[in-house]
Amino acid sequence: MQSLEQLILHLKRSGVLKSFSIENALRAVDRKNFVSTETKSFAYEDRALKTFKNQTISQPTTVVFMLELLDLEQGDRVLDIGAGSGWVSCLIASIVGKEGFVDAFELEEVVGVFGLKNIKRSGFENINYQIKDAGESWRRRILYDKIYAGAAFREVPTDLASSLKIGGIFVGPTQDGFIVKIMKKSRKKILVEAYPGFSFVPFIEKV
Repeated sequence: MQSLEQLILHLKRSGVLKSFSIENALRAVDRKNFVSTETKSFAYEDRALKTFKNQTISQPTTVVFMLELLDLEQGDRVLDIGAGSGWVSCLIASIVGKEGFVDAFELEEVVGVFGLKNIKRSGFENINYQIKDAGESWRRRILYDKIYAGAAFREVPTDLASSLKIGGIFVGPTQDGFIVKIMKKSRKKILVEAYPGFSFVPFIEKV
């Protein structure tokens, strides 16, 4: 793909892109502004691209698939774990609107500096991007409408579900190749769906 519109058309034709809110966000948040200088010519290709420290900006198909599962709504407060280049953080911020908010965390400092620069340049004021362990946020029991993870957990931490509001949704990958969707229906009722065939860099928790 040579343009953003060609990429969006590809995502629609493949059936992964269904929501107008996500389509509009893809236009508002140009992926080309969130990739490294060396990979800008491949920004509209439907594949993961290397950034720094062996990390990547995820494949558009995968990101859109996860955002569709997340079912974002305007006004949602969202936790973005492993925010990397900031592309997904900005997509989420665009979808939830000015009434919504994104707490974004990236542990790798080199990647975080790159991501923070991208966030500041994007103009979104409803994102708090921090270069620190995301676990510090969910352990403080801040409640979120939605949680998105861009790094793969060995096992999804059980305390993440306790950081979801009733009706909240978590979407993120595991290191055995699944994307997991957790839906918190009540304090005691948690539904889990798993979708195979994905690969992500592992989640690193600060010790």
